[in-house]
Amino acid sequence: MASLFDRFKSLLIKNSQQTAAQYNRAIYNWLGDSIVWNPENDDSYITEGYRKNATIYSLINLITKAATTIPFQVYEKTNENDYKRYKAMTSGTMDASTIHKAAMLQKRSLVELEDTELHKLLERPNPAQSYNSFITELIAFGKLTGNRYIYGIGPDTGANVGKYSELYVMPSQIMEIVSGGMMQPVAKYKIEYNGTYEIPATEICHIKDFNPYYDGTGSHLYGQSPLRAGLRSLTTNNEATQTGVKYLQNQTARGLLMSDEGDINEVQAQQLKDKFRKQFQGSDNAGDVIITPKKLSWVNFGLNAADVSLIEQYNASIKDLCNIYNVPVQLLNNTDSASYNNMKEAKKALYQNAVIPELLKIKDELNRWLAPKYGEKLCIEFDFSVVPELQEETDKVVDQLTKAWWLTPNEKRAAMNYGKDEQTSQLDDYFIPANLIPIQSNDVEMPVENIDVDVNKFLNKSLVPGMTDVFTTIEEAEERAEELGGSGHHEHEFDGDVVYMPFESHDDYQSAIEESKYHHDDDEQKQMSARLRKALKKKADDHNEAVNNAASKKTTVATLFKVYERGIGAYRTNPSSVRPSVSSPEMWAMARVNSYLYALRNGKFRSGKHDTDLLPEGHPMSSKDKPTEKAETFSDYPQTATNNAKRMLEWREKYGDEVRAGTPTGWRRASMLANRAPLTIEMLNRIKSFFARHEGNQTIADRYKETPWRDNGFVSWNLWGGTAMRDWVNKKLNEIND
Repeated sequence: MASLFDRFKSLLIKNSQQTAAQYNRAIYNWLGDSIVWNPENDDSYITEGYRKNATIYSLINLITKAATTIPFQVYEKTNENDYKRYKAMTSGTMDASTIHKAAMLQKRSLVELEDTELHKLLERPNPAQSYNSFITELIAFGKLTGNRYIYGIGPDTGANVGKYSELYVMPSQIMEIVSGGMMQPVAKYKIEYNGTYEIPATEICHIKDFNPYYDGTGSHLYGQSPLRAGLRSLTTNNEATQTGVKYLQNQTARGLLMSDEGDINEVQAQQLKDKFRKQFQGSDNAGDVIITPKKLSWVNFGLNAADVSLIEQYNASIKDLCNIYNVPVQLLNNTDSASYNNMKEAKKALYQNAVIPELLKIKDELNRWLAPKYGEKLCIEFDFSVVPELQEETDKVVDQLTKAWWLTPNEKRAAMNYGKDEQTSQLDDYFIPANLIPIQSNDVEMPVENIDVDVNKFLNKSLVPGMTDVFTTIEEAEERAEELGGSGHHEHEFDGDVVYMPFESHDDYQSAIEESKYHHDDDEQKQMSARLRKALKKKADDHNEAVNNAASKKTTVATLFKVYERGIGAYRTNPSSVRPSVSSPEMWAMARVNSYLYALRNGKFRSGKHDTDLLPEGHPMSSKDKPTEKAETFSDYPQTATNNAKRMLEWREKYGDEVRAGTPTGWRRASMLANRAPLTIEMLNRIKSFFARHEGNQTIADRYKETPWRDNGFVSWNLWGGTAMRDWVNKKLNEIND
């Protein structure tokens, strides 16, 4: 296992900007241990562009304001292959269909985290800035100069060494690259502003635009400003504006005023000019009448605004600048081409062509430079699904999904961001329209079965998400209580209807469910069909006869049923690992039984090991022969799960009797998570089962928005670690099953 120093060293290497020596020799001709000069005049782009030009100012603000409306999130990568597909899908043009497909890939490849160190750092990069002002400044410098510099400051000693506590956007126009020679083109960055200050290259994240100008001096290490290509358009725009101001000040009158008699000397001419400026120039005197005792004549040698096509040149320069920044000209109040539909499409194009590419560039560099410092599998992503212009109307999406019979209802729910319904297994099946007939079949008969459905009971069950023992009569509830080893009933009211559940309180019910599900070792109490029992008994009898009833190889029907049940569970939790030839969970479970019998008989498995804890003592592969071996435990669950449990414990401490949720088992589980206690596989299975039964409680009910500690479902959900714990447990058990 790598030491802390080694891991820190690898981070430095990953974040450094050193390139191969062979490449450096081929590219750089005059690179030494000195400053690499930037041929761009970034000061002029900022002064003549953003500070003086209204068009550039407006374009930068349109992009930055739109970018700040898109939130970021921190995720943990769980599937690298799906994550690569997700990145590829979100790196191009984003539309409604792309967003829905990307959302499904994201759920398979990423687990959303909460309240991480990276969240806190980005939400408050430094004491003087929020996230919005930080990202605004970063994008604005990039769009003006082609360079974005982020300076990370962190402690030199202590537990957080290698992590940043503050991030700053550095002014691009005063940043200079200092070369370390041919072997290290970028050694550090230099600032000459109120003195000279040098920063190591590893502490700077330099995000630059493409610069094709290679001259051997390293000038391409700086990004090219968009205004470099649009410099003439910027100059034209500025000059057109300045010329227009002059025309307005002079009222377009430029020429020569002279005396026909020729008796005005130089002093009199200056006095006449001063008097003219004072009394007759400026917008206040526009259209006034000039009266003079002298006979004067006017010779015009100037051109008016129409003659020089001033407005046309000005509008043409605006369009050029909009094209440079990929911003539709309609968004600059261009009334010639503005309409409701045009504006809607223009806003969509703004996000697709200007905002999203900029954020993707920043995201990729932050995932290279910043995220690895807080976890090797962490990544930063932007949620583009919040952009209304990128989403089609809901009815269109619903219509498309309705026609897509090759998707299961749960897949459609996921595409619409409603989440998977864990309680209704039928929603994982395909619903094929009745008018579709296989090509090879001339006569297809559909079997019809009599299905007895209690409609009222089904509707009442749907009122309590995540719970199964909900009844419409007291008798049914009390009968169920007796089955679980108790008595009585209690009531719930949902949407004005009263429903009944077993036991006198909900806490008693939850405790009984836990006990009955996990602490009954007698397999005969579990339901087993007569047909399955007969099949397993025949397999057990044939096997025992084949091994001459040897104690180290003998098995029972109960043991085979355990193996069978595990096969059913593995099929349902990880169907992607099942071979295409397997068409049902029962087929997969019986194949697992056959694999177990093969290992029991031959002392080895055909492929991966499984169910070694069920092999009898004395068998060469039985885990029962190793009583001194410590059971495998897991303590790498998300910090978010620990934070959720701690918050529930704090609520109980703060609000006392107002917190009525949770069973003793739930509060014990919260204490374990809060203390980062290791969890066994058995505990992981219990946690998985809990979340499967209580799906729907992860959100706070509307009536408890102001007092969430009173929402029993929400509190119980987070006692067990919340959504982050559910996703982690499912992933971990899938890995174990594989």
